[in-house]
Amino acid sequence: MFPIRDHNPSQRTPFVTYALIALNVLIFVSYAALFNDERALRAFFEEWAMIPAAVSGGEMQHTLVTSMFLHGGLMHLGGNMLFLWIFGDNLEDALGHLGFLIFYLATGLVASAAHISADAGSIVPTVGASGAISGVMGGYLLLYPKAKVDVFVFLGYYVRMIVMRSWAVLGIWFALQLVGGFSTLGGQGGVAYWAHAGGFIAGLAVMLPLWAWKGGPRLWRSTEGHPPWPPTSVPERGFGRPPVVRRRR
Repeated sequence: MFPIRDHNPSQRTPFVTYALIALNVLIFVSYAALFNDERALRAFFEEWAMIPAAVSGGEMQHTLVTSMFLHGGLMHLGGNMLFLWIFGDNLEDALGHLGFLIFYLATGLVASAAHISADAGSIVPTVGASGAISGVMGGYLLLYPKAKVDVFVFLGYYVRMIVMRSWAVLGIWFALQLVGGFSTLGGQGGVAYWAHAGGFIAGLAVMLPLWAWKGGPRLWRSTEGHPPWPPTSVPERGFGRPPVVRRRR
């Protein structure tokens, strides 16, 4: 199951979301050549990636931030930036440019703390923006639980596009992180599941005051979990060719 876009166009240009995507891509390009030299890549990550054992020992604190802008490969980068592009613009719309940047960095730090708490003695370098992006997804879920999301479903030879509500897409995703996290307790996993789960919960928690200020449950009742502006005209389809969604200005 792979989301590719939502039906929730932002009302303002998401400059910070675009800047974060551009920065992540540029940083990746700057060290991409190191993937041809395993020793050089290891040395680079040992300097800039987040290593739980080092950070919990009071060292390499700068990597709590730098690791958010590093990725372990092109697919890792592409997947993270796709999720940021889908869900980031609407949160930036709700929080404002500066507010969204602070939210992004704060939930990323909480995600790193969750990962360290789960395995403080790990010496495996951790990289990726997924902790912060998980926070964005948690905040999105609280504000827009019924926004529509186009999802590609791959089940063997069955490949279709379906339209799902965001609560289902993000709820399934969060459940998978918990399953993955518990399945790798006490072992060396290749995915920072607890960083994802921690970032997601942090996003929900940080977004709660804004949600409450906007009316809390009354907001959901008045908008039915949709964006508060008139919805984009999109045909109601569960399968088949994806609809075109244009930004409202």
